[in-house]
This record gives sequence, structure tokens and C-alpha cells, in this order.
Amino acid sequence: MPSSAPVDADTIYDAVIVGSGVSGSLVANELSKQGFHVLVLEAGPGEDQTIRGYEKYLSRFYEATSKDNNSPYPANPNASMPRSPAVHSLAAGQPDSSSYLVQNGPFPLDSTYTRTLGGTTMHWEGKALRMLPEDFETRSRYGQGLDWPISYDELAPHYRRAERELGVSADVQDQAELGIPFEPGYVFPMQGLPASYLDQAVAAGIDGTGVRLDGEDYHLKVRAFPQARNGIPNAAYDGGKGYVPVGAVSTHQVEQGERCQGNNNCVPLCPVQAKYHAGKTLAKALAGTVGKVDLRTQAVASRVHVDHVTGRVSHLEYKAYADPGSPEHTTHTVRARLFVLAANAVETPRLMLASGLPSSSALMGRNLMDHAYLLTWGLMPGPVGTMRGTVCTSGISDLRGGAFRHGQAAFAADIHNDGWGWAGGTPEVQVLDLVDSMNAFGPDLRRGAVDRISRQLLLAWMVELMPDPSNRITVDGRYKDALGNLKPVLSYNIADYTLAGVAQARSLSRRLFQRLGVEDHTDYRPTDVGYVSYQGEGYVIRGGNHWSGTHVMGTTPANSVVDADQRSWDHENLFLVGSGSMPSIGTSNTTLTLAALCLKSAEQMVRQLRDETSAVELATTTGSAQA
Repeated sequence: MPSSAPVDADTIYDAVIVGSGVSGSLVANELSKQGFHVLVLEAGPGEDQTIRGYEKYLSRFYEATSKDNNSPYPANPNASMPRSPAVHSLAAGQPDSSSYLVQNGPFPLDSTYTRTLGGTTMHWEGKALRMLPEDFETRSRYGQGLDWPISYDELAPHYRRAERELGVSADVQDQAELGIPFEPGYVFPMQGLPASYLDQAVAAGIDGTGVRLDGEDYHLKVRAFPQARNGIPNAAYDGGKGYVPVGAVSTHQVEQGERCQGNNNCVPLCPVQAKYHAGKTLAKALAGTVGKVDLRTQAVASRVHVDHVTGRVSHLEYKAYADPGSPEHTTHTVRARLFVLAANAVETPRLMLASGLPSSSALMGRNLMDHAYLLTWGLMPGPVGTMRGTVCTSGISDLRGGAFRHGQAAFAADIHNDGWGWAGGTPEVQVLDLVDSMNAFGPDLRRGAVDRISRQLLLAWMVELMPDPSNRITVDGRYKDALGNLKPVLSYNIADYTLAGVAQARSLSRRLFQRLGVEDHTDYRPTDVGYVSYQGEGYVIRGGNHWSGTHVMGTTPANSVVDADQRSWDHENLFLVGSGSMPSIGTSNTTLTLAALCLKSAEQMVRQLRDETSAVELATTTGSAQA
């Protein structure tokens, strides 16, 4: 069970992991299975380790007036997290320090992350896509961004392991048609989830639509997304052995996660735990019998200490607090043979920079990426079952890759089953509009609300962003949180390359709406947060919560922060893991790729720990013999 008690200062762990999200939980589980003693430090509380705690989060979400991604979690000044309702337009030259994430401009980013047990998987959507092979080679293929130091083929075995751990439901044929290679005979752990009625209505109108970009022809098709949520286990998986879904939330109260029931409010939390969250992996790690995993919650890592003679990390400082509502805390140190920073692409560079460790390449915190989301919305000609099914089951992925990426960003579209909510058109807003604008009441109001909401269509266009050293996370001594830790400072902008993709997505959405007979209600206003102008037209850009790129991997200490195993070039016993290592993000949600990377890195961590153990044993044996 999680504990907020201080760690014994005399204990030397095999590995200390900062963060209990998907990255930290995967690494902890892999090291534990190999017999190592691991400590996981989590800045937030650990309520969701029990069924009662998980259900308390659900209740808080249901009762919240503002139902943003982090509304299930109580305010915690000791481990604050960004919340999209707190993001404001920036005054010229004036940083916005009113919330935890200090916005330094010029573009205000409304992305969020969660600092609690399980990390951002406690609010994610559950889409689990592989990247395209070309996403690993954007510099050499298209002259854009950065190449990875590894190829798709090298990561493919770890993609398969990640799909098993996360329990992915998908159809191989659908994904192979997009240019993603799979080994012969491979199937996903579970069968693809069924398309919603809305998905089917959109597909009937647009499947086969031709698009020409940079001299190449593409044909659109609505496809179900790979999802890390329980569907029907695939009997053909693992050579016919099948797959057993996992749904543990507690080492003491283990229950099977139920099959997806199509809850429309599954973001942030799935009511029946059909959706994967990192607590499932962490529960296995805590229950392991080969190695041992200790978990300390309400423990905020505050400083990484380095031995300046050897260059190795010697110990790590953390601040432990008993009450989230009080800044009172005690400071402790923990020692280990190996240190793994798995906080996320904001908190990991923030911690390193606050520790005075900018990396020899000076790239720590730089090359920040997120997906730029453009929302387009309208009313279908007739009822299409909006508000039924999970938030997003299918989308349009045919423009994720191609030669057009020389001059503009790739993009893909999510079909939202939850109506206009993300665009600000919640059912409550629709009812008020019917009352105020149409003077509807009684039966007319009821019929009007049902008619309008059941016809809503929202397309969320995910547009890639390339790494840019100017987009970064820094720290500033003027900005500190309740515990005295430096806050992250965000400097961010969106390049014309991405805006060209945004413009193309908007143009295509108009065409698709015409084919579907959709009444276009899309409206971008200069007063909206995230408003940008490009080639005479205005757009509103939203963040995707896909923080990436702040400790990029590369081939040398001069062009990156970590190597292909996510090990620091500067400190041989320090790994910085997660999406912050990714040199590009393409048009896939980042979770599956970062999970695959962490599984690959865990193999190197095991080798390194074993090699160091062997070296010590050899030195001891040699010394004894000489004596």
C-alpha cells in the first residue's frame, strides 16, 4: 500500500523512480520482475489505490460544476497541476503567473496533466496508436523536425509488449492500410471496438472522398481507433492462447476491469475501469514476489544531486507533506544505484533545471511539442445518436503521412461522440440558447434540446507540431509553489508549418460538412484563448495534453539530452523516460509510443544493474584472492 512515511535514509535502492504514471509504473514493474528493489515517489495522493478512493474521484467529478480533465482531483497546492479553465489570453510581454504553469507566451497553451497516482492516465482518452514509420525520419524524408536515433522496426517489438500491457482493442487490417507494418499473423489483444452510430453516419457520407495534396491522391475512410480499453478478448492472440483483460485498482481488492459499456463521460475516468490506467500496472508491481516495490505518495522530488567527480547521481531530495492543504513538510534524501525521472515532459525538465542540471547540450526543457487541435462543429441533418458511446471511437487517419509533409503538417480527425462540449457547446449551453434565442419552453424546449443535441457533430483535427528549441520549459526564481519548489515556465508558439496544416484541416472540414449536409456552426473569435491568424483567416488552437520533446533522444551528447535508451548522456545512472524523449510526435496520441520506449529502456536498466553487480562481485572476489 502507498505510504507517505519518510524513506529510511540508510536504504540504498536498486532504483528510485520519480512519478507513478504509465512510464514510472511500467519501469517499476519490469525492474521488480527481475528481482530488484525499487522505490516509486509520487507527488500527489494515492487515494485511487483502493476501490473506495477511485469511486471518490468519480463522485467528485459527477458533482463538479466545471467538468475539465482534472475536476475529479481536489486542489493540492503542494503538487499543483495545470487546468485548462485557468488559461487566459496573454497580454503582450506579460507572463501569466496566476496558476501553477507560468505562461510566458506568445501562445497560451491550455494543455493539462495530472499529478496523482497513475499520472495522466487518470484523465486520458484511451487512444493507443502506433506512430508511422515515416514519423521516425521526418528530417531525412521531408526536411522537417528531427530524426529519431531508432527506427520503427527497432521499436516494433516493444509496441507489441505495450499493446499487451495496456490491453489494446483494434483491428490490424485497419491500421495496416495506413502504412503501419505488423509481423505476419499478428492480432491485437482484443478485437476492435464497434463504431458508434454517429461514426457510421459520418462514414456513409464521406468514405471514398478523394483528397489531393502535393500531387498525391488520398481516399478517406472512417476507421475505429486502437483503444486501451477492454473489448472482446481476441482468441487468436498470442498464437491462440488468447488474452485475459486486467482491471486491478488495489493489491487488496483486485477485480476484473469490466468490458467497455460505452459511457460518454469516460474522460477523465471510466466508471467501470474498462479503460487502462497506470494503477493497473502499478498494482501488479506492488504485488510482485520476485523483487520489491515501495511506494511513497505525497513526496515531491525537489533536487537531483550529482557527484561532480564521477558525474553520477548520488542522491535525490524530496519534500514530504502530510496535508495537501498545508505547506508544512519535511525534506528527505534517498539513495540508489539507478535513478529514473518519469514525471512527464514538463515536470522532469523542471526538476532537472531546478537542480542546476541543464545538460551539456543545453537542450534540457527545449523542443517542447504538443498536438495543435482545431475543432470544427455543426449539426447533422437528422439524429445520429450523439452522446452515446465513449468520447471518441473512430476518426479519419488517411492524411497522417505523405509527401505533402515537406511543406505542411500532417493531420488526422477525431469524431467526437460527446457533441460540442469541447468547443464550449455543452447541453446546458444549448438549453440556454433555446430559451434565450428562440423563447422555447415546456414541450417545445424538450423537443428542441433533444433535436439539437442528438444532431451535434464535432471533428477534432489533430495537427502535428515539429520540435523547436524556442518552445520550452524553464524555471525562474520569481515563481515558486507552496512547498518552495520552482514552478515550470512555459514559452510556446505555433509555427507556420503547423498553421498550414490547420488551414488545410479547416478547408477539408468545410468540404466534408457539405457532403454530410451539416449546418456549420464553427465560430472562432479573436477574444477566444488560443486565437491565431494565418493568411487572413482566424482559427482557435487547443492543446492536446500530449506534452513531449523536452529531453529529446539523439545520437550524440551535442544534439540531444538522452541516448536511444533514454539514459542521460551526462549521468550514466540517470534515465529520463517518457514522451519528453520523443524527437517528433507525428499525429498519434503519445501514450503507446512512450510505453514502448519505457519497456525498451527497462531492458537496458536491467542490463546495467546486472553488469554493475557483476563488476562489484568480481572486484570483491579478486580483492579477496589477492589478500
